[in-house]
Amino acid sequence: MAAPGTGPGDASPSAASSWREARNAAARARLEKSLPAIFPTSVLRHALARPLAPPTPRLAVESYWRHHILRADRLARALAARSGQPEGWTWRLGEGRPDTRRGAAADEDLAEKGLPFSFRVPPAPFREAPHALGKGHCCVCGQPVYRFGWHRDLWGTGTPNRNAAWHAACVAAWKFWIAPADHVKELKRRQGHRCAQSGKRLLRTAEVDHRVPLYRIWREERARPWPALLGYWGLPNLQVVNRAIHVDKCAAEAGERASMRRRAAGPGAGDPAADAE
Repeated sequence: MAAPGTGPGDASPSAASSWREARNAAARARLEKSLPAIFPTSVLRHALARPLAPPTPRLAVESYWRHHILRADRLARALAARSGQPEGWTWRLGEGRPDTRRGAAADEDLAEKGLPFSFRVPPAPFREAPHALGKGHCCVCGQPVYRFGWHRDLWGTGTPNRNAAWHAACVAAWKFWIAPADHVKELKRRQGHRCAQSGKRLLRTAEVDHRVPLYRIWREERARPWPALLGYWGLPNLQVVNRAIHVDKCAAEAGERASMRRRAAGPGAGDPAADAE
């Protein structure tokens, strides 16, 4: 059992401070020991400034992008634009639901593997089996992955990391795209804590909203080039609005979807956006 005053949960502030200092000293020593001769300066500066310093270069890189989420979003979309849309790719959705297909994974059609099951998930052609580039290339943007999940070959090796399939920045961006509400603080700060619709001060209950709803992207914009589509999940299509405004906007969108369902030939008309909740 640890002696009193040696753990982070100790009631004494001085004990907690001592524990943090000892922990950070050990983490910094481990980090400096494992650092290569070339390492991104901004990442190292960020790591050493953290309240709890990451003990390895890889964790330092991940922490950097996790705390610079909007920068990660811009970089991931820029890398996707550099890769471009794979030849023959179109934005499609998988059939059925993940829970019903799990048991049939062995018999799954290769062309269906990696397809998203909802238009709310960003299109990712390099995650689909026919267009996958394999280890050493990011399955989000398609660009080579280098040491520590970095997106540039700072070390001049000329070869990607064959054990990696994601850029650290693209991991952070992907999480941002599928759960932007988790980053409401960063988005509020970017908007100057003002509602994007009313211009009034954002309240604590303010919510993240897609300016153009994703069901409309699937219905009207899915023929656009893949790199351009990613912008609808990223910062260009995100806004923070006060909850009352968001409720009204969602109600109007629900009415639009209801009209789409009424116009459709039936529930099996084949447009997932028409049946979206």
